[in-house]
Amino acid sequence: MKDDAIAHIVDALDDLLDAERAALLQGNLDDVSRLHARKERLIDALNREDALDAQSFLPLQDKVARNQDLLNSALEGVRSVARRLAAIRRVRKSLETYDAQGKKTQVDIWTERSVEKRA
Repeated sequence: MKDDAIAHIVDALDDLLDAERAALLQGNLDDVSRLHARKERLIDALNREDALDAQSFLPLQDKVARNQDLLNSALEGVRSVARRLAAIRRVRKSLETYDAQGKKTQVDIWTERSVEKRA
């Protein structure tokens, strides 16, 4: 009976890893976050079991490594977007240029925003 419970958890984790991969490939980070909570619960359930057969985890190990690579790529993509947005904000506030001697100079750009009300 205990082996059946472990097999059920392993199968559920296997299915979850496939769903996580699909969500990562689609760029659906909300689903990835939601699946993460389920994955933690399944792993906790496995950790509570006494007799675990390492052979039953080999296919899962490959899927976990594959998904981790995808997660790392997604995270780097998010970081890249954040860096790009920060650069765009800097450009809106100032302009960096070089003088005749090659020294970098920053020119602040002041834009006054106002709304004119007309009757």
